[in-house]
Amino acid sequence: MSTQATEAAPPQGSPDVTFSVRNLWKIFGRNADSVIGTDLERADRDLIKERTGCTVAVRDVSFDVRPGEIFVVMGLSGSGKSTLIRCLTRLIEPTSGSVLLDGEDIEEAGDQRLRELRRHKIAMVFQHFGLLPNRKIIDNVAYGLEVRGMSRAERHARAMEMIDMVGLSGYENARPGELSGGMQQRVGLARALAVDPQVLLFDEPFSALDPLIRRDMQNEVVRLQRELNKTAVFITHDLQEALKLGDRIAIMRDGELVQVGTPEEVVGRPANAYVADFTSDVARTTVLTARWLVRDPFPDERTDGPTTEPGTVLAQILPMLAASTAPVRVVEGDTLLGYVGRDDVLRAIAEDQLEGADQVAAIEEETVEEISDEATDHAGPAPAGDGG
Repeated sequence: MSTQATEAAPPQGSPDVTFSVRNLWKIFGRNADSVIGTDLERADRDLIKERTGCTVAVRDVSFDVRPGEIFVVMGLSGSGKSTLIRCLTRLIEPTSGSVLLDGEDIEEAGDQRLRELRRHKIAMVFQHFGLLPNRKIIDNVAYGLEVRGMSRAERHARAMEMIDMVGLSGYENARPGELSGGMQQRVGLARALAVDPQVLLFDEPFSALDPLIRRDMQNEVVRLQRELNKTAVFITHDLQEALKLGDRIAIMRDGELVQVGTPEEVVGRPANAYVADFTSDVARTTVLTARWLVRDPFPDERTDGPTTEPGTVLAQILPMLAASTAPVRVVEGDTLLGYVGRDDVLRAIAEDQLEGADQVAAIEEETVEEISDEATDHAGPAPAGDGG
């Protein structure tokens, strides 16, 4: 069994939290009550299935989603991620645990209140678009507003704004069957945005799209998130997609969360062998940033190197280091956070490629010496009295 992921979390109901999930379980089967609170609670799925006939889809999951972030839940098929996102709005009823939205317990909401939350606060973008084939695009986008009772003129005006926002102007009178898969998914995104929700839920929305279209849609989500600052929970089985979109990533396995963290934490400090294997093909230089490696200056080290922001990935820092003999200064606003030098980046690259601290240290030492010798040759003798 994997160890349940934990993270420092604000108190439940905190204004710094949009979704607060605590000890959430979803067990399919008639004997679900025979699992939670018994010796079977920590047993593996196969044993629980054998003893009770029940299937554990989500097991004792706790996490928080902060306002304005994209929180990505990823895992392989059968990990429980799609069940989890449906439990957030009770499209699937949880077996146990709590889900709070802005401090309100979703589990305690009556049918009328639940409908209001789904219409006004939460919108979902599905994998298979869910468009109404007999309706024009503008009416598909305006559907949620129609359900609210908004007048035709008002809802069409709002729908046109969203159609333009997702780059589909000119297609408002077409029908879904006339559009490509990527364009249909843009319609689904526009429909979700039209109701101006506080939270967007994405259930593997791009998995059926071709790679190039998928990349375009990922860029679209990033752009819209930057412009609209919506809170989002995004489900995917694609690690590259998770790393590109996620402010934080939760990795699931067999219904459990095995790690929750930023892309840098997941790649740079995997919680266990499963996560390490999951991320083994990721180039660390494309994920780790200056913030991850920043340090204080060494004694007698030059401190007049080029500057960069803390979010700059290492692949972009390498050219700066190649053009300077001083480490890069990491600056956030007017604050100097520290320095990233060649040896710091070389260690990250070496750890990406080799196992064993001795191998890493040997390559780092050899390469740093070569770079230092080369820098000395190019710089020539220092002027007399120059202490730099």
